Amino acid sequence: MRRLFSTFASGLPGTGLLFMRLVAATALVARAVAILCGGPELGPAILQALAIAAGLFLLAGLWTPIAGALAALINSWEIFSAPADLWTKILLGTVSASLALLGPGAWSVDARLFGWKRIDVRHRH
Repeated sequence: MRRLFSTFASGLPGTGLLFMRLVAATALVARAVAILCGGPELGPAILQALAIAAGLFLLAGLWTPIAGALAALINSWEIFSAPADLWTKILLGTVSASLALLGPGAWSVDARLFGWKRIDVRHRH
C-alpha cells in the first residue's frame, strides 16, 4: 500500500478524505441495502453485496484503492445496466474513483497498517 501513496494526508486534507470516505461508504451501503430489501434477482444481489463490502472497506479506510475502484466499477456498470437514478450513480462512482486515486488519509486502517512508523531509541547511560 505504501507504494501507492507517498504519504497519508493529515490535517485538513486528511479530514476532507475522512469525510469523503464516510459519506461515500454510508451512501453505498444504504443504497445497496435498500435495493437488496426489494428482493432483486441473483445477479443484482451479488452486485449489491459487493457494493456493501466496498462501502464497509471504504468506511474503515482499509484497502481504499481497491475498494474505491470496485465501487466505481459497480456504479459504472449500474449506469449502463439500470439507468434509473443516474445522477446518484454518477456521483457515487466519481467520489469512489477519487478516493481510489487520492488514498484514505491519515485517519484510516491503511495508514495504521502501511504508513510510516516511528521508532524512538532511548539513550542508555
